[in-house]
Amino acid sequence: MSAYLLVNIEVHDPGTFADYVAQVPAMIEKHGGRYLVRGGESTVHEGNWQPKRIVVLEFPDRNTAQSFLDDPEYAPIAAIRHRSATTDLVIVDGYGG
Repeated sequence: MSAYLLVNIEVHDPGTFADYVAQVPAMIEKHGGRYLVRGGESTVHEGNWQPKRIVVLEFPDRNTAQSFLDDPEYAPIAAIRHRSATTDLVIVDGYGG
């Protein structure tokens, strides 16, 4: 069953964040992931959520998504994101029916 990383990113340092954006696609691909949404315009229709930059990644399964996040090669890349942005990130299992 596919798993999805749902991410809301508020970028504080665009120059540094650009380094993250340049490096992360190869790591996502290494783990069989792909972008479904990458920072497009969003419109809130209900509730109080005020998303900044939404990213949705699809992985083959939850274990693969977790292995992406836990990969030691990803750690220094993630550190760039942590320095340049505030992030909310969850893993959600896809519908298996």
